[in-house]
Amino acid sequence: QVLLSESGGGLVQAGGSLRLSCAASERAGTKNAMGWFRQAPGKEREFVATISRSGGNIYYSDSVKGRFIISRDNAKNTVYLQMNNLQPDDTAVYICAAGGVAASSPRHYNYWGRGTQVTVSS
Repeated sequence: QVLLSESGGGLVQAGGSLRLSCAASERAGTKNAMGWFRQAPGKEREFVATISRSGGNIYYSDSVKGRFIISRDNAKNTVYLQMNNLQPDDTAVYICAAGGVAASSPRHYNYWGRGTQVTVSS
């Protein structure tokens, strides 16, 4: 059973854009919040963005604020991450998560996807 399935990653030049999608199963999609984390080579998992069940609470990491936009479509149990003006430092595996609270700490998330690779070349 695939609980969270990411798509949309790929290779892009600096300054380009990608739109990630995360489709949640019925089980994972009932959680209040969904978020995105990323893990770059040699680094620990890093918070990127999160959105509450209703979409009323949205938080971004400082590194992506103003460039990335998180949104969700509850009818499709899907969360999106629009990534604009991508930079090489954004290169990472982007991981979708679902949990009870729209927060930056991974402890609030119960379900995790496998991740999708985003590579930004200079």
